Amino acid sequence: MIRKIVFLISVVCLLSSCGSAVHDAKQLNQTPKIFPDYVGVAVPLGVAPLNFTMAADVECMDVVVKGSKGGEIHSNGVETDFDIDDWHDLLEQNKGGKLTVTVCEEKQGAWVQYKDFTIDVSTYPLEEWGVTYRRVAPGYEVYSHMGLYQRDLATFDESAIIENTQAPGMCVNCHTSNRTNPDRFVFHVRGSHGATMIQKDGQREWLKAKSDLLGGSMVYPYWHPSGKYCAFSTNQTRQGFHVTPEERIEVFDLSSDIFVYNVETHETIRDSLVMTKDWSENVPVFSPDGRTLYFMTCFQKSYPLEYKDEKYNLCSIAFDPEHGRFGTKVDTLFNAVAKGKSLTWPRPSYDGKYILFTLMDYGYFSIWHEESEQWLLDLRTGEARPLDEINSMRADSYHNWNVNSHWIVFTSRRDDGLYSRLYFSSIDDKGHATKPFLLPQRHPREYYDRTFYSFNTPDFTSRKVEFDAMMAGEEILSDKRVETK
Repeated sequence: MIRKIVFLISVVCLLSSCGSAVHDAKQLNQTPKIFPDYVGVAVPLGVAPLNFTMAADVECMDVVVKGSKGGEIHSNGVETDFDIDDWHDLLEQNKGGKLTVTVCEEKQGAWVQYKDFTIDVSTYPLEEWGVTYRRVAPGYEVYSHMGLYQRDLATFDESAIIENTQAPGMCVNCHTSNRTNPDRFVFHVRGSHGATMIQKDGQREWLKAKSDLLGGSMVYPYWHPSGKYCAFSTNQTRQGFHVTPEERIEVFDLSSDIFVYNVETHETIRDSLVMTKDWSENVPVFSPDGRTLYFMTCFQKSYPLEYKDEKYNLCSIAFDPEHGRFGTKVDTLFNAVAKGKSLTWPRPSYDGKYILFTLMDYGYFSIWHEESEQWLLDLRTGEARPLDEINSMRADSYHNWNVNSHWIVFTSRRDDGLYSRLYFSSIDDKGHATKPFLLPQRHPREYYDRTFYSFNTPDFTSRKVEFDAMMAGEEILSDKRVETK
């Protein structure tokens, strides 16, 4: 029996490696073209191994990773497959240092050695268990198989929070937790059994999806730091399709307003300053101290004829959490319209220094706009700039901060222009960003080539979201709903 086990282990090792040692490698003065592109990125301690393969077909590759402060790991095969514990130990040993990666490739029996590249090991901790996101096929009318998922960033383990198989025909979206703490968790359900779910300390409430008083559904939520309130937008959303191959779809609102929901009393707090007739207020988010509500707004146009004139600015209004009241004036923080642009998805850093947003030519559904890019507004100086360090030639869109405001996760179509994937970057004390890295997978080429889903609305989570999906499915189908007042 022992001999049989040893034999099986030997077979597995042979299958996972090339069985060829590096010898007489020809030196090349070029860095290897690898997938994912991890050349020159920065990573936090505890992140899963950055496994990769060559961008083109490969017979065999031999990779050695050495730490500037000590330690070394090795992998041999058609792709790297670093041991998780060894990788974590290497990162821990080289905090604030660098990893030097030496890649050799075998081509028709001869070895070549590429120029070394480095990976920085950041001093900024991640302080998060993982990320949550929606994974959905890139369709327009039929939801297909989709759901909300969570991923342990230290390993490659992914699990579903809820899928539409729990309630056939539904679509789940607009999920978020309170400052990455899943004790307060919310998402929206579209479909014939629509609802807005709010989970407080493991207890679920299903709010009536639409209200005649609000004029639409409760979407685009953002928690007040106290957990007592949650800001929402209420939108009458429509979509249209282009006839040119360069553009696919437009999403616009016939109307939209914002309001604050009191989780404890089930009351909606509304104000005429943020629920106007001629302006579309959208995507509200609280400041870290909970005393300011940021949102985007645009002058209402005639849609779909004037869809290219839909351009949003970034505004703010004071909020009194003690009494649940809005302030008496609205201020414009960033005038995107003056630049001929439109602003969307404002997200304040939790340390109060910045607002990260997406800038595009028009509209606010940036995931469909190749020109969309990430911008950073410094709230201390009022200056804003494009984050050229992380922007690409294709759509860079929806984003969120980690709890210590030094890491961001965002979606990008930079790989193939078709599917949005999750990228991570670090923001230093001066507001500079590091080169983004793609969400690691154990077998990245196989995973990303065979997964015909887009990732969107990502957020960090401090620990695994505990959610009873089976019971939630029954509750969705029951249509038992809490009325808002």
